[in-house]
Amino acid sequence: MQMSQAPADDRTDPRDDPRLRDLPATLVARMRADPLRAPEHLALSAADVHGPAARDWVAERRGTYRVSGRELAEMAKRRHAALARTSGAATGVGGFVTYVPDLVATAWIQSRCVYFVAAAYGYDPLDRMRPAEQLVLQRVYGDVGEARRALDGVGKHALQAIAENSLRGTEREAAVTRLARMVGKSAVKRVGLKFIPGLAIAVNAVGNERDTRALADRAIAFYGG
Repeated sequence: MQMSQAPADDRTDPRDDPRLRDLPATLVARMRADPLRAPEHLALSAADVHGPAARDWVAERRGTYRVSGRELAEMAKRRHAALARTSGAATGVGGFVTYVPDLVATAWIQSRCVYFVAAAYGYDPLDRMRPAEQLVLQRVYGDVGEARRALDGVGKHALQAIAENSLRGTEREAAVTRLARMVGKSAVKRVGLKFIPGLAIAVNAVGNERDTRALADRAIAFYGG
């Protein structure tokens, strides 16, 4: 079987539709019960959903094209930056009302990017350390060991949160702050612009794409050496 050169522009794929920003129902339930640890819940769910998708995507690409790990990683970067831009424009319509859903949707797309980049460089996307590395790359934690310990203990916190069934205002603010930090610096800076009519769509689209590209660059440096 003769393989062809990789396409110059691989930003589109029939599997990359808007439904990719939809979160699994089980993840939504856990995040609602334990919003303070939304990043950890998202990372664990990402491992289950994005790991197999990344494995299959890399296998399909390597079976079709003559590509290096860096070329595959750049493909993943372009694809997920485009997805984040589209998602940002869609959720930007609602202004501040859609701010938290936008953060979560963007974090979900960005987590997918991390798995695709890792798989591009030959790392097993199903390895239990991938979600810990994701949280470090998203700057939720400073090192992989700390992130893995947090992931291992998140189930206990979730049960406690379900039992309490409420969050104080300061805790809600802390939860949103953690999500904004997870998505990137632009997410934090553009909160105020959500109140300006007509700007939310553009601000969201450009900001989400920029933050996703920055995350992809960190993942490329981390896995590509």
